Parts: sequence; structure tokens; C-alpha cells
Amino acid sequence: MANNYEIVELFAGVGGFRLGLEASGKWKVVFSNQWEPGKKKQWASDCYESHFPSGIHINDDIASVKAENIPNHTLLVGGFPCQDYSVAATLAKGIQGKKGVLWWEINRIIEMKRPPYILLENVDRLLKSPAKQRGRDFAVILSCLNNLGYNVEWRVINAADYGFPQRRRRTFIFANLPQTPVAKNYHNVSTKEILIQKGFFARTFKAVIKGTIKSIDIPKDLVQITNTFSNPFSNAGFCSNHACTTIDLMAEPFVDGKTLGSVLEKDVDKKYYIKEQDLEIWTRMKGSKSEMRTTREGFVYHYTEGAIPYPEPLDRPSRTMLTSESSKNRSTHVVKDPQTGRLRLLTPIECERLDGFPDNWTNTGMPEKFRYFCMGNALVVGVIEMMGKKLIEMIEEKA
Repeated sequence: MANNYEIVELFAGVGGFRLGLEASGKWKVVFSNQWEPGKKKQWASDCYESHFPSGIHINDDIASVKAENIPNHTLLVGGFPCQDYSVAATLAKGIQGKKGVLWWEINRIIEMKRPPYILLENVDRLLKSPAKQRGRDFAVILSCLNNLGYNVEWRVINAADYGFPQRRRRTFIFANLPQTPVAKNYHNVSTKEILIQKGFFARTFKAVIKGTIKSIDIPKDLVQITNTFSNPFSNAGFCSNHACTTIDLMAEPFVDGKTLGSVLEKDVDKKYYIKEQDLEIWTRMKGSKSEMRTTREGFVYHYTEGAIPYPEPLDRPSRTMLTSESSKNRSTHVVKDPQTGRLRLLTPIECERLDGFPDNWTNTGMPEKFRYFCMGNALVVGVIEMMGKKLIEMIEEKA
């Protein structure tokens, strides 16, 4: 039977999670939410609704959405924005600082709805933030999930390591309740086996051990984490009952993966080509730098940065796309067009292809600049499809 597992999708963007999961079969989104703070026109939400007319879609601040109004579901997903996840403490009130920090909205919904499975996505630096208290933010998330009774796996996935045309590294967090079919994979095995053989990520994304296994005890008290915790996490791990095992893993070499060149369009509009008078500016932006700079306060320092490939090599996966892709920016991709031999920027369709979206997915009336922004914010759809297929397999496999 198709579409017999229900999903709630938070921070839905233009629908990357939904695209990947529904393509993997047996998944159906019954509720979604997307809200762009401070924007009069909600372009991403409009794009989402134009492609997905079924299910309940809410274009409101997630803080205003009542958890009791969200349907029951098998899987909660979301690519929540990277913010400060810390909490503040006073003797009178204990944990504070929840309003406006989006992790707490996810936590609120999980606490009320108790979905059997959770799949979240964030930037890779989440595991070591903030800079002055490494690992604190992620420890807060792990402790919250453990406090609610969930087992938690995490893995930093680079899409290019698994055949996709973009080097896009994201932290994925998978949580499940102990009574679920997936949790049986944790029984009577070592945490090392969970991380490289038995766990959800281990069975979805093959990898080998790169570093040393480390154990970390996570406090149950969130105030204690906020005040004292400092211990960066490796790129993979498992945490249950506040006991964590973490290790750096490395993907096995992928043969014949897609490249930046494989997503390029033909007969590209001339507006994407770099003007002759701007070539020197681009060359300077992309080049290495070693110079003295002065802060606003008058402090003089030596600034250095390495060169960025210019033009981008077409025979390998691209660098990570950022939300600034449409601008005249050091991080913006510049390619040598195979047809004309001239330098140009990527088109919106090429950016959609790098993230695995269908051509013109974001061509729903939004400004072109925002089409680039959406793709810079998105995840790689094929990575989610791999997870969706594996999760169904693990839910349905016989003991």
C-alpha cells in the first residue's frame, strides 16, 4: 500500500524533504509549515503550495501553531534554521529564553505529539557551536530528545560522497522511540556496531572509521549544559539515556558520481555571462589575499585567505551553494560555458539541479534572486530519498 506513513514537515522551505520522502514511496505529508520572518511576500510558502495542494499547509510563525492542532504522524521532519539553542537560568524561573529560538518550537511539538520517528537537518557546524563553548548547542538538543525518551543518531552527510553533484555537508539527526521496529537494531550490539553497521545512518550511508571513538555523558539538566558543557562532537554518533558515543567517519570512495558539468544547461541567456569590464573584479575576488586591514576600532591585523577555483572545475562536484549565489560575491560559482568558452554564472535551473529539484521548481512567480536564495537554503533531495527508502525498509523488515 502506498502512502501509509504520515509526515509532518516543519520549516518546509520549497519542499525538499517532501520531494525526497514521497519519491521514496509510502510516505504522505499531512501537515506542513513554512514562514519567512520579516517578509511581506511569502515566496517559499507560495512555491510549496503550488506543488503540493494536498495536506494542511500553514504559512504562520511556528510559535503561533498549536501542537494539538497538528495531526498525529509517524515521522516529523524539518530543516530548522541555525540559531542559538542555549537556555538561560535564574534561581526563580529556571529555564528561560525559549521564545524565538526555533529548536524549542520543535521540542514543544515533539513533547505533545510523540512521533515514533524524527529526522532533522542543520548545518555541520552545529556539532561544535558556539565557538566559546564547543558542542553546547548540540548537547542541548540531545538532552531534550533523551529527556523525552528518544534514542538519537546523527551523521554529517556530504551529498557528493554518495554520487550527487554538490559538496553539500549537513548534519542530520535521526531519533526514534525505544518501542519502534528500528530501535531493535540497537539491542545487544555495541555502539560501534550501531555507528558503522546496524544503525539507520550506517545502513543508509556506507562509511569507514576515520578517528577514535569517544564517550560523552550529557547532563539531563539543560541549565547545567548551558552553564558548563563544552565538548565538541564528531561527525557521527549515537546517544541514549544521556550516554553518547561519537566518532569521525569517512565515506567510502564513490565511483562515477555526478559532476558540476553534468547539470549545465545549453544555450544559456546572455544575461548570465560576465561582462568584459567586470572580469577583473571577479578575478580579484576569487584570488588569494594577504594584506593588512584595519577594524572600525582602529586595530590593524594581517588578513589572509586562499584562492577559490576560477572558473569552477566541471569534472567534479560543485562547491556548496550559498544563499548569496545570485550576487557578485567571492563564493558565487563562475563556470566556463562549454558551448561558448566564456565565463558565466549558474542559472536558477542549474542551481535547482545541484540540489536535485526538477527544472523550474522555483519558477512560481518569485524574483530570480529569491530562486537562488531558496536553493542556497535547500537540502539535496536525493539524500532525503535515500533516507526515506531505508527507513521504510527498517520499519517493515521482519524480526
